[in-house]
Amino acid sequence: MKRSEMEASLFCTYCNEETPHMIVYINDEITSIECEDCHHIVEIKVDIMKEFYKELYERISTKPSRITHEYKRGLISFLSKLPMRAASKPYRLMSDLNQSRKVIRQFKKK
Repeated sequence: MKRSEMEASLFCTYCNEETPHMIVYINDEITSIECEDCHHIVEIKVDIMKEFYKELYERISTKPSRITHEYKRGLISFLSKLPMRAASKPYRLMSDLNQSRKVIRQFKKK
């Protein structure tokens, strides 16, 4: 699960002019928009756990096709990288889980 921010110039109804805004995304869903001049925040309700489960399902359900694609792209390369990838998988999984926990914790604090 990824949290990202983007700056955009939008019309603010409180300032009555076009001002810079900070848009916060979790995965591809907008969660909040804040005017950088008047600091008015528009929060968009997002079910964070639904987003987490949707991302998890997507990763699990597409894994066979992603492995098949890598296999067809180059068998020698695929087989040579497989032992290292298998050994590093627990670390990568824990890293992804910790990042997701951090995003969920930040989101729930609001």
